[in-house]
Amino acid sequence: MSGLLITLLLLPLVGSGLVFAWKNNSSKYLALGIALVQMLLTFYILSDFNFGPTVDSKLQYEITYPWSQFIKSTLHFGIDGMSMLLLLLTNILAPIIILSSFNENVSYRNTFYGLILLMQFGLVGVFTSLDGLLFYIFWEVTLIPIWLIAGLWGQENKRFEFTTKFFVYTFVGSLFMLAGLIYVYNHSASFALTDLYNAQLNETQQTVVFWFIFFAFAVKLPVFPFHTWQPDTYTYSPTQGSMLLSGIMLKMAIYGVMRYLLPITPIPIAGISGQIVLILAIIGIVHGALIAIIQTDMKKIIAYSSFSHVGLMVAGIFASAVITLRGTFNIEGAEGALVQTFAHGINVAGLFYCCDILYKRFKSRDIRQMGGLAKVAPKFAVLFLIIILGSMGVPLTNGFVGEFILLKSVYDFNGTAAVIAGLTIILAAVYLLRFYGKAMFGQGDEAVLSTARDLSAVEFSVLASLAVFVIVLGIFPQPIIDMVGSSVRFIYGSMVN
Repeated sequence: MSGLLITLLLLPLVGSGLVFAWKNNSSKYLALGIALVQMLLTFYILSDFNFGPTVDSKLQYEITYPWSQFIKSTLHFGIDGMSMLLLLLTNILAPIIILSSFNENVSYRNTFYGLILLMQFGLVGVFTSLDGLLFYIFWEVTLIPIWLIAGLWGQENKRFEFTTKFFVYTFVGSLFMLAGLIYVYNHSASFALTDLYNAQLNETQQTVVFWFIFFAFAVKLPVFPFHTWQPDTYTYSPTQGSMLLSGIMLKMAIYGVMRYLLPITPIPIAGISGQIVLILAIIGIVHGALIAIIQTDMKKIIAYSSFSHVGLMVAGIFASAVITLRGTFNIEGAEGALVQTFAHGINVAGLFYCCDILYKRFKSRDIRQMGGLAKVAPKFAVLFLIIILGSMGVPLTNGFVGEFILLKSVYDFNGTAAVIAGLTIILAAVYLLRFYGKAMFGQGDEAVLSTARDLSAVEFSVLASLAVFVIVLGIFPQPIIDMVGSSVRFIYGSMVN
């Protein structure tokens, strides 16, 4: 079983090296082939996976190899239900993201596709690491390829300014996380995850560690007011960079909050620190949605929409955590956040790709300069609408169940907070339907529409694949809840033990 995990971890790294060294222009096919093999391997592991064991017992897929006795760190990788869900998201989206670029005239394509696979390697490492130092190393590994992708292939001259801001924010946040992990390590037996959980820290120490580690996750998510890098970075990155950033990379922080932050620092979460995070998350929900409503740049609409939706995930996680730490075991918010994590990854990747399709037709990101595309591109109109409905959380789409569970969790914590957080449903409908209506209906420029076409084979394949997940997971969400249940119970149980 460990051989499959080693293959899952190393295949993107080896593939990245092969793509970098490829001598002809067919590197995109090689990259797609490697990503598809990685996806099939993930589904094979899923088909034979037992979701019962978690990190408190021997995992079905696990690698343990001591690599530094001096610092007591171990090459320890494993997969539980939460890891499995995020590996699925990563390895489903990776080939879709690569395929989405096939109509592009990508410069330095070997480097471009090699960096995407290197990014995939880092993400798999983050989601399977069971050692604090190892987690930090893979966290940093993901930063370099996405920074290069956003900076070298981004749009317009300001891309370097915005991607550098993203790099600085993320790197500084990572250093705070490293400092926090080292402090916990100094009060525990090793960097092993279970040892970090059992570190002997008093309330003051836990509070300091909480804010050090949370700062790194707050920047990556992002959480208000650490979000200022996000809208411009998402906007000026290439489409594939935006899909990677929003669809997968921010999920590292959701994973980190649940895997590391909650069990290591339960005391401040039960007190004022947890309530502050809840307040910041709810502010972000409303703040992001209101700004999205007044935007005219379609990529910024989606960027602020993502910011708003992530706020609800964070609110749900911390609401359940606070309730649990106050004596009533509650994992609904965490389960809802993980369901929504998968749904959001699918939906936001689809929305950014729809933005790319619209930009190619209208040569503008300004929705005021669009209109009437539905009558010349009916297939696009249908698939775009499915993804919009999923992002709005309409019943029988993938965004509904997670959003419902999250709001229920926030309501269990505080009714007023739930009412404010619930504004996301109304506000999301406003800005997303406004975006869709402006682009697809109305008069439109006849000169533009006369040359516009419906979806190409590549575009249809990408959007149809994502639309299938929107519908199927909307009708059958229970498998995801079952997948993550034991992991969440163990994590929340670790907080109170």
